[in-house]
Amino acid sequence: MTELRSLGSSDLAVSPLCLGGNVFGWTADTTQSFAVLDAYVAAGGNFIDTADSYMNYFPGNEPGQSESIIGDWLASRRNRDDVIVATKVGDHPEFMGLAPATVKAAAEESLRRLRTDRIDLYYTHFDRDESIPVDEIITALDELVKAGKVRAIAASNISPERLSASLAFSEREGLARYVALQPQYNLVSRDTYEGARREVVQREGLACVPYFALASGFLTGKYRPGRTIENVRDVPGLAGGYADTERGVKVLDALERIAAAREVEMATVALAWLGRQPTVTAPIASARTTEQLPALFAAQDLHLSDAELRTLTTASS
Repeated sequence: MTELRSLGSSDLAVSPLCLGGNVFGWTADTTQSFAVLDAYVAAGGNFIDTADSYMNYFPGNEPGQSESIIGDWLASRRNRDDVIVATKVGDHPEFMGLAPATVKAAAEESLRRLRTDRIDLYYTHFDRDESIPVDEIITALDELVKAGKVRAIAASNISPERLSASLAFSEREGLARYVALQPQYNLVSRDTYEGARREVVQREGLACVPYFALASGFLTGKYRPGRTIENVRDVPGLAGGYADTERGVKVLDALERIAAAREVEMATVALAWLGRQPTVTAPIASARTTEQLPALFAAQDLHLSDAELRTLTTASS
């Protein structure tokens, strides 16, 4: 992953694969997490994604544990200047929402856990309370940028209307402007991005950094109709939910055929398709072990033909 890509209009240059940190402290302990991070940067990766709430919603976890593990790793490896760290605000149980005071307080806590003096990319995680004017949210984020605590800002789960309004306010007032959108987007979840959200991203020159790029593991092929998987991630609403849908079955069949013909993993094909979609800069994928990484890295070198792309697009329609 030696080729770096510009992240929207920012001065950040990122790898074509963003490493998701949601599993750190959850399905990967500290030792495993360090090994995955080491292997990722050794392969040329420099873009790490986390959030202040990961993985609070699962029993036995504490919010911010992923940030803490990443912070300890950065400190032990002394490589802070070589890595682009993205985190999020708005879903931590003690810092819920995007009120200006909450955003600023949450940023301080993220900086403490990450053991750093700046966040490279700061996302608004969820825009649940639309009674908070976008003007107030952007102004708070701009103050963090001006203070040198954040380099660039972005949004995740937000409506096209609120995204457009945020960008317009930034432009009008000359304040920090969102440079990226992180939507849910993959072969079995296309309407979560394609359409109005993608139109805004394309029109405004933002980067798309999709989460759930492998649909929580479903697109690796391990989840099939009628098959029981004993996995902490196989819970309602995550990977297992796609296996019993007509689209899910069609997508897996198409992935399996192409992967067999190309002699690669199904995950590689799924990421290669996503990476070829308009506006996508760097899909996010996580790995619990280093053994899972080669299939993710291989997507950067897999050039799907137009016919293969059409096959996957049709199966996922």
